[in-house]
Amino acid sequence: MGAMKMTKQQSRIIPVLLSGGTGSRLWPLSRETYPKQLLSLLGERTLLQQTAQRVADPSIFDRAIVVASVEHRFAIAEQLRAVGAVDSTMVLEPFGRNTAPAIAIAALVASEADPDAVILAMPVDHWVPDASAFRDAVTLGMTAAMGGRFVLFGLRPTAPTTGFGYIRSGNQLGATSGVYDVAGFVEKPNPAAAERLLATNDHLWNSGIFLLPARLLIEELARLAPDVLAACRAALAGATRDLDFLRLEDSAFSTCPSVSLDYAVMEKTSLAAVVPANFDWSDVGSWSALWERGDKDADGNVVVGDVVTEDASGCYVRGEGPLVAALGVEDLIITATPDVVLVASKQRDQDVAKLVGRLKANGHRSATQTQSVHRPWGYYQSIHAGDRFQVKRITVNPGAKLSLQKHYHRAEHWVVVNGTAIVTRDDEEILLRENESIFVPLGCMHRLENPGKVPLNLIEVQSGPYLGEDDIVRVEDIYHRV
Repeated sequence: MGAMKMTKQQSRIIPVLLSGGTGSRLWPLSRETYPKQLLSLLGERTLLQQTAQRVADPSIFDRAIVVASVEHRFAIAEQLRAVGAVDSTMVLEPFGRNTAPAIAIAALVASEADPDAVILAMPVDHWVPDASAFRDAVTLGMTAAMGGRFVLFGLRPTAPTTGFGYIRSGNQLGATSGVYDVAGFVEKPNPAAAERLLATNDHLWNSGIFLLPARLLIEELARLAPDVLAACRAALAGATRDLDFLRLEDSAFSTCPSVSLDYAVMEKTSLAAVVPANFDWSDVGSWSALWERGDKDADGNVVVGDVVTEDASGCYVRGEGPLVAALGVEDLIITATPDVVLVASKQRDQDVAKLVGRLKANGHRSATQTQSVHRPWGYYQSIHAGDRFQVKRITVNPGAKLSLQKHYHRAEHWVVVNGTAIVTRDDEEILLRENESIFVPLGCMHRLENPGKVPLNLIEVQSGPYLGEDDIVRVEDIYHRV
């Protein structure tokens, strides 16, 4: 931990970007290996990038702490780099343990650099289109946070939603502060209870965003959730550096309970306060949420990608690859990816996670894996597979290179479609251009590199008795995967 450096600015807030969610209710677009925060769902930027840009004002915010999954580390780092968020401290969880441990880790990191640090913890898979209104709400809550309160942000309900938790606001802190005591919490209500909450004027949707004095949070964790704090301290004490990442120690972190910050602290502390915020917000927690936020045609359809509709109304239709045609239907979710087609009633889209659960129980690859498999150097797609052969498309980012490796069970043939490749083959180094190819024999030490300024695309044909991804012996790797 001694190597970690953060700018000491008591007047600035340290954003904490929580990137541990899997977004199973947006399956098949969102999957464990590439969850919804890494996708462009509402706008050109991904939800992660939009969140990073929302807290990029240096007059208000210091450098961010990102708490992320080990599996997504390179995709997250690349997406943040693309929007200029290059100075973030990235802490890697070996596995998810909900929001209390993630925020506890961030509070420990922040308070070591500045004992008076205030952190803004927020999920990166939420959509907030008005960054200015968001910053106004955070600024409003800052005085209360500096005064020793844990500030939550609540949104005025617009519908009797059962998928959100609710906050009951109490008395205002001061005559004109705009911040209120938290009088209570309501877990996700049933439809009748949601109707009653909507009719009141004191219940707000819980956004899951927190503005917290870090040192005080650590003190409350020690009192209310000492097992969480002890495990987080131990995981940080044993953390190791890996490139630009800080890896938490696995065994210590595994002893940490999986618990939300709401349950571990907020529902038990007397320090919780809430800002009734005016910014538009969605947790993008379902396909119907995307339909509600999307641009609709004259028949109320939201269409994305290669789609044609006829006599359809109130539908969300998305084609991520194949053409999707919808005829004579209404209020449906229709989403096609290269390997999965989902058709669901809009009223049942909260149950998509149940489908994912069944697929996982059956060991179906599509429950967790996308057809595009992302790697730190780019990605590959399986195009076709047969007896003793497999065809892939490989895309290597500019300046990136695969590990120096060999295979015991397969040979490979590479054909460059566009871009330029440098291929290491045992003692040779060969430059390949568009429409040129090379054969890599079984057992040969080899490496693929993109020296150019544009992506390198090639077709790989594998042949051999075993073609599994675990038939890789890495000898050298710039991404520390050896």
